[in-house]
Amino acid sequence: MLCAEEPDVASGLLLLSYPLHPPGKPQQLRTQHLPKLQIPVLFVQGTRDPFGSIEEMASAVKLIPAKTKLLPVEGVGHDLGFGGKKRQAALPTTVVSEFKGFFD
Repeated sequence: MLCAEEPDVASGLLLLSYPLHPPGKPQQLRTQHLPKLQIPVLFVQGTRDPFGSIEEMASAVKLIPAKTKLLPVEGVGHDLGFGGKKRQAALPTTVVSEFKGFFD
């Protein structure tokens, strides 16, 4: 929200598990500020995140006029696999690689 109002605060955003809406309440979208974003945004989202499905995130990402990318993480929820049984040991390396490629 800050970057939507103050675009010079950052040159890009990396958003991990963006809470698009409260779990079970998809009608309460948190997207009002997205059309105001003027900087690149990389989203990393679990395919089982109750705060926003990949399909919901893809729709929300389209609201942003700047460069965007959605990186789905298969089979994990809001914790991106760091707190559950499906550990994502390679995820930090993947995110850093995607981040470098996206922002270069």
